[in-house]
Order: sequence, then C-alpha cells, then structure tokens
Amino acid sequence: METPLHDQLEAAARDSRPTLIVGAGIAGTTLAQLLRGAGQHPVLIERSAGRHPGYMLALMPMTDAAFSDLGVTEAYHSRSVPISRYRVRSRTGTILRTDPIDEILSQYGDYRGISRGDLLDILTTDHAPVTTGTTVSALRDEPDADSAATVTLRQGEQETEASFAVVIIADGIGSTTRRLLDTPTTDVDTGWGGWVVWAPADDQMDLGEELWGTDFLLATYPVKDAVGVFLGGNRDDTAAGPEAFVARVRRQVPSPGPRMNAALEAILADPDPYFWPLTDVRAARWTTGRTVLLGDAAAGFLPTAGIGAGMAMESAWVLARLLRHHESNDGGPPLPALLTSFEARQRPRVEAAQDNSRQLARLMFRRSRIWAVVRDLVARRVSVATALGPIRKLLADLPSVTPPSTNSPTTTNSPTAER
Repeated sequence: METPLHDQLEAAARDSRPTLIVGAGIAGTTLAQLLRGAGQHPVLIERSAGRHPGYMLALMPMTDAAFSDLGVTEAYHSRSVPISRYRVRSRTGTILRTDPIDEILSQYGDYRGISRGDLLDILTTDHAPVTTGTTVSALRDEPDADSAATVTLRQGEQETEASFAVVIIADGIGSTTRRLLDTPTTDVDTGWGGWVVWAPADDQMDLGEELWGTDFLLATYPVKDAVGVFLGGNRDDTAAGPEAFVARVRRQVPSPGPRMNAALEAILADPDPYFWPLTDVRAARWTTGRTVLLGDAAAGFLPTAGIGAGMAMESAWVLARLLRHHESNDGGPPLPALLTSFEARQRPRVEAAQDNSRQLARLMFRRSRIWAVVRDLVARRVSVATALGPIRKLLADLPSVTPPSTNSPTTTNSPTAER
C-alpha cells in the first residue's frame, strides 16, 4: 500500500527501535511484515515506482516458517502449485530422466511453484505500507551502542534526513545502498543470459522440465495457471535477439517435446521479453554497526539451484526473530552485537547454498558439443537427489532462533526454537 514517507516516519518514531528497510522485494517485504506482525512500524522504501510483473520461483521448505509466522500458509498454497516431478532432456530433446522430486523434498516441507508477483501479493495481504520512488542518498553509521544510523532519504529532488536504530539493506543484487558502506563484494558472471516469459498452463502442472543444449538452456517451471519459461545462452549468441536464438534452438532440436515447443512459441509471442543476465554477487561482510545486508544485497544467487528466494525469506525470518526478541527484552545485547550474531549464524548457510548454485552453473553454462555429450551421460546416471545433496543438508538442519546472550553476542550454538 503506497504510503507517504512522512506517515511512515511518524509511525516509526513511536517505536522504541525505529527501523528502516531499504527495498520492497521478497526479503525486505517478508521482514517488514514479520516485524509489523509483532506490533512494530518499520519504514519500508522502494526505489522502483511500480512492481515488476515478476518471474517464476520454486520455493523450498525453508520458507515455511515465514509463511506460518505471517499466517499466510493457506493463501500461499492457493496461489501456488506443488512441484512433484523434475525432468531433464538431452541436447537432442530426448528424455534423460524424470525424478520424483516430491519424494526427495517432502520430508522437509513444501516445494511449490509461484510467480514473484503472487508471492509479493501474499506477503502484503495485511496492512503493508511502502513508499516507492525513494532511495538512500547518504548513510552515516557508528557501531557505538548508544548511537543511531543517520540516513538521507531522497524522493526526486527532495531529501529527508532521519535517524534509525537499525537499517536493513535489501535493495537487490545491484544494491545502490550497499555501495554507500564501501562493502567489498565479489561476483560470478557466467557470460550467459536469457529471456523470461510466461507460457500457457498445460496438463503437467506438477512438472519442472529442462532441456540442456550444446549452447543453450531451455527451462520451464509451473506456477498457478501458467508455466514460467527461461531460454538462455552465451550473451554473444543471445545478442542476435530472441527470434534468431529460437531459430538456432530449433535447428539443433527439431523435436523438443510439447511443453518445450510451447515455451519457444511463448518467447516469440512476447513483444518485449525480459532479459536476465546470469550473474551473482557476494558481500564480504553483512554488518556495519547498525546496518545489515539482507537477501540479494548480501548474496545474490544464480538461478541454477532454485534456492535464492527461499534463502532470502529464511534470512528475513531469522533476522525478524532476533529483532523481535530484542524489542521485548531490554537486557539483551546491543543492536550491533545482535546484527553481528545474525551474520555469524546465517551467512555460512546462505553462502553454502550460493556455492551449490555456482557449481551447477559450471556444469550447465558451457558452449561445447563434447561437454554436452558428457553432461548428457552424467545426467542420465545422476539423480536430482544427488545434485541437490548440499541443499538437502541445509533443509535437514533448518535454523531455529535463540538470541545471543549479552556476554557472548557473536557465539552461535546449537539453538532451540524461540516461540
């Protein structure tokens, strides 16, 4: 709900710990709504003036706790579809294998397909103030426990200065706010990119399907009433445009199967398909005094393991639990120590998932006929359960939250749930 910045700042001033969340994407919105559910009034700002129509997401079970705390699990189920099978096709279009992915992941919780737009709608079903067209133009932060972070908020030519007890930077993989902190980052540029469009729903809406060509990837994932499509390749090749690239794919694979045919038609039918350069980013640190990075601003994922959005929601849930406990317990550690504790417990999990995505990218994003033959042989013999081994380890050890003690704020022990 679009809300004037002044109204948000006025509401936040009544909190004992005024909070700013920069970025109203999945991580920022999840955190804002979890804090609001606890009676707080975080200021949520977003640089975009309108919502991007979105793309497809496959959410793994690490999101279930956030949906539960928000009270939107039923809405999530009604606006998504269960993904129970995963199929991979070879460079010639033949089916290499179809795995029952629900049997692999159901022991941990739900694995469902949803559009990004539907997910944001679900997260904002309750009172969800946001001020769009707003950025951070200056940020001064000190680690002293008695200080506050001073932020300059810009709307067009107008600037407003405000102080916050904590600032959460969640404005995406290309975060402009992160740059104000001079936080070191590293990135992986695969050299690939591709178009994302929607195809009509079909009669296999529980199936995720991918076709790995010699120099392209065609992937489809179901959501409610539609199939999300990604067609990508080396950016030197995709520069020719979607029509030429689709023709290239069809020359290589004349019979890719009915869904893949529909996917290629959807690419051609879209007058302005969204192009996604396949890069990621990793921040060397998440916290600076009273400021913390979250979601893609901390670690932006390649889509290869389908886990980036899930890890963003998980991190938002962990941070919300810590901040909510801090709000209700005056004798806890100082906020900078609490944020450091959050990084110490969550960053290793996020980076382990990101490492898995990077490893899969090295297998998938290549231009080589010989490598494609080898990859087909490997894919025929190696199940998705094996490929997702590192992710399954994360799911088997989902985080619960015990806030750090005052005496040892950065120590992460085997936690028990704080309910």
